[in-house]
Amino acid sequence: MTGRPVALVGGVTTAFGVRPTTWAEMAQEVGAALFRAIPTLRAEDVDSLFVGAAEPERFAFQSHVAPLAAEQMGLQPHRVIQRTELACASGQSAIRSAYAAIAAGLSDIAVAVGVEKMNLPSMAEANSAMGCVMDRPWDGPHGATAPPFFAMVAQRHMMEYGTTEEQLAAVSEKNHRFANSNPHAQFYAKKFSKEKLLGLPVVAPPLRLGDCSSMTDGAAAVLLVADKFVRKYTETPAWVRGTGQYSDFHNLANAGSLTKWTGMTHAAREALRGAKVAIGDIDFAEIHDCFTISEIVEYEALGLCSPGEGGAFAADGRGDLGGDLVVNPRGGLLGCGHPLGATGIAQAVEVYQQFAKQVPVARQVPDPEWALVHNLSGSANVHSVMVYHGGGAS
Repeated sequence: MTGRPVALVGGVTTAFGVRPTTWAEMAQEVGAALFRAIPTLRAEDVDSLFVGAAEPERFAFQSHVAPLAAEQMGLQPHRVIQRTELACASGQSAIRSAYAAIAAGLSDIAVAVGVEKMNLPSMAEANSAMGCVMDRPWDGPHGATAPPFFAMVAQRHMMEYGTTEEQLAAVSEKNHRFANSNPHAQFYAKKFSKEKLLGLPVVAPPLRLGDCSSMTDGAAAVLLVADKFVRKYTETPAWVRGTGQYSDFHNLANAGSLTKWTGMTHAAREALRGAKVAIGDIDFAEIHDCFTISEIVEYEALGLCSPGEGGAFAADGRGDLGGDLVVNPRGGLLGCGHPLGATGIAQAVEVYQQFAKQVPVARQVPDPEWALVHNLSGSANVHSVMVYHGGGAS
């Protein structure tokens, strides 16, 4: 990596779920929580704000949301203020932009916040909004929204490799179990055994209700700073050591293989190369389990197992505590819900809290040093990856 060293020095999430709050109210809520979580932070310290928001125009009927968020959070950014939009990766895009600005010297102390209000009075309207993420003139009219697309991925993976519904359920069971230790998770209070998951209604075969992440309202925020400011805010920083992105298609006609996500492999390779580590050095990973099949394909794309072995990797508990590495310890998108703009930032909050040993023992990774965060966007056509290192000097 080049430029000044940058660290994430604190972060918070609101409760995720179906909430009666507005977009602006969640921005205010997460801003107040951030100042409570970092007592030495003052509003005047923050020179820049990066706002991850996927579709506020359709979900909240509000555009130009960066200054709105700044006002609600009590901030007056005077160096950089902007919104980032990359569908499900909008939050990580905000963090990447904040990192880049600080590394380049355009900012010293920046907040990255993600906010999404997805639940509308009309579910038909909400689903119509989600359809805009895909290639709407072509893929949308053919019904290729997220559940049907990822169902096709699952069907193809099953045909090529013999992946089973029981293996899909193993992913969901693990992530919902982790979510039971996360009070901010949408499904914190709900228990899901494999047997229960296999009996839930089918959404898009073979995907059942428990195989799909939810329409979720929520917000998350993190503070990133240049190296010389780190010790003012924390003794347990999460250093940004590597970052990568890759996009190889948009229209599904150009997707190529549904089961080999080469874009993720390329993005992860770039991020790991920048951090000067290998995937075997990673202690835990927050990856984009928008559907159970996503996590299985992502195991393979990261090189945690060979192509076709992702289902067995899940069923054998190799992504659980005591396995090869811990995957989605906060509960993932399946257990926490998926407010588009907030998800990538909530994943980074988990990284910071794992390094600081601020999470319950039920999901605490033993002495973590390296973490990887991944988000995909749209029909798995864009992949974004960041690698963090815990503690130590810059």
